[in-house]
Amino acid sequence: MNLVQRVRETSLEQPTKTAYHFMGKDTSYAEFDQSIARFASALRELGVEKGDHVAFLLGNTPHFLISLYASMRLGATAIPINPIYTPDEISYIIHNSQPKVIIALDMLLPLVEKASGAFPSVSNYVICETMPETTEKLAGLPEELRNKVKSFTQLVMSSSPDALPVEVAQNDTAVILYTSGTTGRPKGAMLTHENLFSNARDTADYLGFNADDRVLATLPVFHVFALTVVVNAPLLKGATILLVPRFTPKDVFETAKAQQATVFAGVPTMYNFLYQTPDSDVSDFSTIRIAISGGSSLPVALLHNFENKFNVRISEGYGLSEASPVTCFNPLDRDRKAGSIGTSISNVENRVVNELGDDVPVGEVGELIVRGPNVMKGYYNMPEETEATIRGGWLYTGDLAKMDEEGYFFIVDRKKDLVIVGGYNVYPREVEEVLFAHPDVVEAAVIGMPDADFGEAVHAYVVVKDASVTSEDLHAYCAEHLAKYKIPRQFEFLEELPKNTTGKILRRSLKDQALAK
Repeated sequence: MNLVQRVRETSLEQPTKTAYHFMGKDTSYAEFDQSIARFASALRELGVEKGDHVAFLLGNTPHFLISLYASMRLGATAIPINPIYTPDEISYIIHNSQPKVIIALDMLLPLVEKASGAFPSVSNYVICETMPETTEKLAGLPEELRNKVKSFTQLVMSSSPDALPVEVAQNDTAVILYTSGTTGRPKGAMLTHENLFSNARDTADYLGFNADDRVLATLPVFHVFALTVVVNAPLLKGATILLVPRFTPKDVFETAKAQQATVFAGVPTMYNFLYQTPDSDVSDFSTIRIAISGGSSLPVALLHNFENKFNVRISEGYGLSEASPVTCFNPLDRDRKAGSIGTSISNVENRVVNELGDDVPVGEVGELIVRGPNVMKGYYNMPEETEATIRGGWLYTGDLAKMDEEGYFFIVDRKKDLVIVGGYNVYPREVEEVLFAHPDVVEAAVIGMPDADFGEAVHAYVVVKDASVTSEDLHAYCAEHLAKYKIPRQFEFLEELPKNTTGKILRRSLKDQALAK
């Protein structure tokens, strides 16, 4: 069984059931499956065969869902790329992954026109129409470009839905997800059909997803968190995806109410924006049975504030691209522990180990390692990096964690983000938790900076509600809750913190900017 087969089954068993809702329109599983089959036929006519790479520059639209499942139906490998990456970032991934076809939003047509000859591996570009004027623009392209640039809509409408799916093996690569590259060039994590199917199945089962669920998809679907939790897992269960083109609190609340959403998944920054929205209240999330948080650590103060305001339980989890991504979630059938990423999901093992790979005692900090059917087969064309990351069948995450006596895991911090002050370990998250608990702090990020006396010193970046709050105020607050060496040496006030497209705060960007001063 794989994801494409599961959607096909649902289309036969419940053809009229809504697969996804987008911009006021419902699309049934039968219609979705037919679009998948038609677009798979179109890609085949464009020369895409089993094992070929197909790149996507797409956001939260049906084009992504159809393209992903059509590629997998053909046995091709999908390469989702953030469409708002810079041309240099996009160029690196395309050169590295060597796709045969690129599928892009129409807003990127000018980029396609400029880059059409820059990628020798690319034989065709498929443009997804979201604006009325796109059809006219495509017709007005020079003849040499019209032969390479195709209309998504026309391809789907003119292709046959009769082509049979290509037989794929569990270990065939379904998707290559490029990591964010915060410590260097992005690496392509090769995820197999088994990786994606097993993680969608085990996540859905652990969180109790069912066919009646209506899952808000406002996380960017090209990111691994959304790919599994709000795309593959709901589709595997025959649920309905509520596609929201971009995140705004207004869009989330309006869609949740109008469509009676039952599941919301977001990153901490989204929860913070929703919580801070004026006039929002419990009625905005009245149909939500579970809220899911991932992507980065959710501050405990924010978790409690959100739950109290909206009367909805948040289940925080953990994952990474290399694990498809989910390894842990707070269970729904027993206590949720604030600050914890929960327990291992079904069929996945998590351990906390020392530098030698031996388990550390309960409550002690070590590196989190993972094993299971969800762990990638390796990095694309990077055998040395693969060997360094997967050792003895275990994926070494690079995250520092600890486990309690009940098997709940707690992420302490990224191994690379650890700050060492005069020989003492300072975990940025611990300091950030204290700052988040301050009533006037909206956001906080902590980094280590070189220090002549102590090796490193703690620096904090904060966004505050009240402009009268001073560094002295925050220093005094931290002194009540932290050992002296953990107190930030310097506080810098910003209007907003730098974030990636999923809302994850970019500590590395803050550090680079600070070092450049």
